[in-house]
Amino acid sequence: MEFSRRALLLAAAATGPNPIDTHVHLFDPKRFPYHPSATYTPPEETLDKYAPFAAKALSHAIIVHPEPYQDDHRYLEYCFQNEPRKGFLKGTCLFDAFDPKTPVRMAELTQKWPKRIVALRVHATVKQPRANGPIRDRDLADPRMARTWAAAAKLGLAIQMHMIPMWAPAVAKLINQTPGVKVIIDHLARYSQGTPAEYEEVLKLGANKGVYMKFSGPPVADPQPLCKRIHQAFGVERIIWGGLGMNPQDYEKKRESFSAAWSFLSPADLQRIRFTNAASL
Repeated sequence: MEFSRRALLLAAAATGPNPIDTHVHLFDPKRFPYHPSATYTPPEETLDKYAPFAAKALSHAIIVHPEPYQDDHRYLEYCFQNEPRKGFLKGTCLFDAFDPKTPVRMAELTQKWPKRIVALRVHATVKQPRANGPIRDRDLADPRMARTWAAAAKLGLAIQMHMIPMWAPAVAKLINQTPGVKVIIDHLARYSQGTPAEYEEVLKLGANKGVYMKFSGPPVADPQPLCKRIHQAFGVERIIWGGLGMNPQDYEKKRESFSAAWSFLSPADLQRIRFTNAASL
């Protein structure tokens, strides 16, 4: 499927600006080898291949700096330097919450790339936290985690939580300890990896006006009942969309899935999730 300029202009006229993809992973292991502590080794998905599609189909994209690079942000910086048009890309960073150097390193990166680094990603995807090793799954209750959240919030960064539902109460406590912090919950908090009671705690996070939920692919065959609950808990103004695909074919599938999941909303509300909420955040 090809995206013609005429088709894109017509779509924009009908629905407003093209969407913002809030969740893109890019990999270029030939130019930028993976970190020795990489948690997985994905096939390449380079900026060179992604940019022609993204520049036509999207308003902007946020590169979620992935674990294979750990705290080496050179490829993210390369993407900023070679983006398809000026200001098209933003990104998240990944640093070890337990490393005493992390507040300084976050500050250095955000100062080097003003208004480009928008969040610190934090992983909490296992039942037993890890005290060391690759950067992921640190104990959310550890005082060092609270220190890092505070440092990120002071820099104006959101916390992007990649979590399973059981960690919702710990996230709620960190939110209460970090005035003004914005939190983005990735992948609907991995709905299928928790119990109904645990997910109720995730939905309670919506009571805090600084917490946003990211829809990045349906976790169940029929996601609409879950989407209705999320809409009730977070309101349409705090739901964003990510993971829109790497090419026109992927994008069309993701667009259809999105439309089916949220078909109970008005066109104006759909546009908030597609574009406006992320632009404001």
